[in-house]
Amino acid sequence: MSGAVDVKRLSLNQITTENWSLPEAIEGCLRQEIETISIWRHKIADIGLKESSRLIRESALNVSSVCRGGMFPALSQSERNERIEDNKRAVEEAAELGTEVLVLVCGPSPHKDLSESRKWVQEGIEAILPFAQQHGVKLGIEPLHPMFAADRSVITTLAEANDLKGRIGSEQVGVIVDVFHVWWDPYLYEEIDRANGNILGFHVSDWKVPITDLFMGRSLMGEGVIDIPRIRKAVEQNGYHGPIEVEIMNKELWKMPGDENLALIKKAFAQHV
Repeated sequence: MSGAVDVKRLSLNQITTENWSLPEAIEGCLRQEIETISIWRHKIADIGLKESSRLIRESALNVSSVCRGGMFPALSQSERNERIEDNKRAVEEAAELGTEVLVLVCGPSPHKDLSESRKWVQEGIEAILPFAQQHGVKLGIEPLHPMFAADRSVITTLAEANDLKGRIGSEQVGVIVDVFHVWWDPYLYEEIDRANGNILGFHVSDWKVPITDLFMGRSLMGEGVIDIPRIRKAVEQNGYHGPIEVEIMNKELWKMPGDENLALIKKAFAQHV
């Protein structure tokens, strides 16, 4: 137990209550006195951006981020252009919902040339950067665990994310630190130090042994092997004091009533973050 984190910093990353619609998630947050939410784009699409924005305004909830942009690599230029346009729509959604952060899950390679795909990721971010600047939205590069390199992201370490941010060279671009994806990295704390001032989000869950599902294998904080308080303190020492998103893809959590899910999350957050 760390005893040092304020539960008011908890943000419900909406994938944690995947079976709830956006209206249901908003109502659940209000009932459980959770003040901040991270919204997924498929939930926005279900009811439309205008209605999503209205509900957020009326609820007075804060929005920590919109998830997700990215998915830049594709074999043809026309496909890559389509993905750039979709990312611009994601920027517009983030701006309309009142968040400064669009999380980028950068995308897998469509072939075996990972280096070329990483080049396409950089080109994609650079292509949407002026649009993001115009809308006041920052782009958060989220490195994913290497097991997702084949189907979700060719950016798999915080070092890669820092390097990419450095090459782009804009204060509008930063990194996301998700403990599930980076906890194993022997250079983690050096790279968190290197990201000083450029951390745009901090996500928590846990890695319970054994992992039985690559995508839906996350567990509640405190149930696994990740030293979450140490990582939290490191990101705080490097300038991040914003919302802490609880992002747990887990079938068992999804099956239970949403309010029961949120109550478990709040308890685990208070004890193990």
